[in-house]
Amino acid sequence: MPLKTPICDFGQAAKSFELKSTNNEIIKLNDVKGTNGTLVMFICNHCPYVKAVIKDIVEDCKNLEKFGVKAVAISANDPINYPEDNFENMIEFSKKHRFNFPYLFDETQNVAKSYDAVCTPDFFGYNDNLELQYRGRIRELDNLKPVRAGDSDLFTAMKQITETGKGPEMQIPSVGCGIKWLDN
Repeated sequence: MPLKTPICDFGQAAKSFELKSTNNEIIKLNDVKGTNGTLVMFICNHCPYVKAVIKDIVEDCKNLEKFGVKAVAISANDPINYPEDNFENMIEFSKKHRFNFPYLFDETQNVAKSYDAVCTPDFFGYNDNLELQYRGRIRELDNLKPVRAGDSDLFTAMKQITETGKGPEMQIPSVGCGIKWLDN
C-alpha cells in the first residue's frame, strides 16, 4: 500500500548531512545549497513510483538550475533486504538516468529519520534560507504513468520559492513506497 507524505511543515530548517555520493565524494548540505533554493529528495532504485517519475525528476532538476536551485537525491533503503538499492546499483541507476545532481547513500538511515522522510519519492523544497516551503508530489500519476499537462507541481512550486521565498499553500502529497527501514 502506497504511503503519502505529511503536510509541509513550513519554515522547518533543513537538516545537515555528510554522505557518500555515487561519485565517491563526501557531500554536505552546504555543498548542494542553491543560491535561490535547495531540493532534497529521498528516492531509491527499485520503487515503481520513483521509476515512473525519474525522467521528470532529472528534467525538473536540470531546468531548476537556471533559477538558482540545486538538488540532491538520497537513498536510505535497506540494501540487504533490497539489493537493487545497494550502493553499486545506485551508481548504475544514476548513470542510466543521467543524474545532474549528487546521489547519496544514507547507509545508517539517520538522515532520512532526521528529515522524517516516509516514502520514495519524498521531496523537500527549501528557500534560500534552507527553510522548508514544499513537501508535495512531482506530478499526478495515473496507474504509475505521469500525467504530463504543463509544468510539474514540483517545478512550479520551486520556481515560486525562487521568486517569493515561499511555497504554495496548497500542496498535494507525494505518494510512493515506504522507505525500507533496517531491522534493528
